[in-house]
Amino acid sequence: MEWEVVIGLEIHAQLATQSKIFSGASTAYGALPNTQACAVDLALPGTLPVLNADVVRMAAKFGLAIDAEVAPMSVFARKNYFYPDLPKGYQISQFELPVVKKGHLMIRVDDEELRIGITRAHLEEDAGKSLHEAFDSSTGIDLNRAGTPLLEIVSEPDLRSAKQAVAYMKKIHALVRYLEICDGNMQEGSFRCDANVSVRPQGQTELGTRAEVKNLNSFRFVEKAIHYEIERQIDIIENGDQVVQETRLYDSAKDETRSMRSKEEANDYRYFPDPDLLPLRITAEFLEAVRQTMPELPDQKRQRFMNDYALSDYDAEVLSSSRELADYYEQLVNTSHCDPKLCANWVSGDLAAALNKSGDDITESKIQADDLAGLIQRIEDNTISGKIAKEVFEAMYRGEGSADDIIENKGLKQITDSSAIEAIIDQVIAESPQQVEQYRAGKEKLFGYFVGKVMKQTQGKANPAQVNQILKSKL
Repeated sequence: MEWEVVIGLEIHAQLATQSKIFSGASTAYGALPNTQACAVDLALPGTLPVLNADVVRMAAKFGLAIDAEVAPMSVFARKNYFYPDLPKGYQISQFELPVVKKGHLMIRVDDEELRIGITRAHLEEDAGKSLHEAFDSSTGIDLNRAGTPLLEIVSEPDLRSAKQAVAYMKKIHALVRYLEICDGNMQEGSFRCDANVSVRPQGQTELGTRAEVKNLNSFRFVEKAIHYEIERQIDIIENGDQVVQETRLYDSAKDETRSMRSKEEANDYRYFPDPDLLPLRITAEFLEAVRQTMPELPDQKRQRFMNDYALSDYDAEVLSSSRELADYYEQLVNTSHCDPKLCANWVSGDLAAALNKSGDDITESKIQADDLAGLIQRIEDNTISGKIAKEVFEAMYRGEGSADDIIENKGLKQITDSSAIEAIIDQVIAESPQQVEQYRAGKEKLFGYFVGKVMKQTQGKANPAQVNQILKSKL
């Protein structure tokens, strides 16, 4: 039987505010346990929540970016459940009336553009954290995260593969960083997601029973967890059993999901409007003020890169995938005044490979855009060849100086004197009479042999275009 996979993601983006959503406590990461939890976060008697205005601006900004409806009125609700790291015994969230609804995002997978619906994005507070590793027979509770502002972004069940799910998650990740509403740090828990996965026979319209895989904090884990869950559910159904609706956890060490608890319907949380918080009203004037702060978004930047720099759709997509990478590329082009395509090749090629090898982000690059511009200028003015440029780049990444310093110190300037190149070619031809005879008899593949000999003689410094031109003439 052919199966269709149906996936929806619930992404939790921690909003980049200095203080919490309903209190003035700090949101800084890495503090000692329970040093950033004030009376409101601890739910001490008599304390009342006060809404942080910055979280409203950030939610509205996101709503505008996904072409959604930013609700003129939304309501905070109490989501009731018991867990040791939830001091109040309920979580303040939004339910029936979220701040953002009915948006969408376009993603590209295998050269196909897909429209992914976004049901809603609502504001809520984070819970604390249970610590199991530091204790032998008990659990520690750290409430520093309690009250940290989150924007929960809920997609429609429009995703049909793990690959699409990762592409969508990466697009959201890039978007919240472009908007500067979330730092996107997945290791610190600032950006994580729950994946709702189900399968159904191909052609069936009714949704299958879903399992929710919680707290996936890397793109790789999202992909692996979904793949495992798809296979698990298909095996269950094909063996004559039924998939149970439940919440599951992904164990990255064993590469499997395991049951956490049975999952009931949302109304079992007994949502009701929080009596301590007034309805949130967003005026047209407030929304317009937010609109004026909107940056150029990833899709807009991609299109501009194609228009202004004549880049391919693929190159523009790669270079606009993060705001920092796009800024680096534009600074490189504007500083070097060199061919935008050549600049794109170096950023997405050699520089990306070096960053990947060292585990650095573009913001941590050991070669700044202005320095790389100096290298690319030396390629364009024929001071060095593309091959020598790679050697210079590696030396620059090791911190050996600027492109010009390295070229000078290592004697790497390209040989462009036609008479000098001609003399070397004459010598190579004189030393290779058999190959010359075979080439002239029609064995044209030997041309590469002559080029290689010349480049070896010149230690790769001869201008390749001149070598090819003079060689063809001589042969």
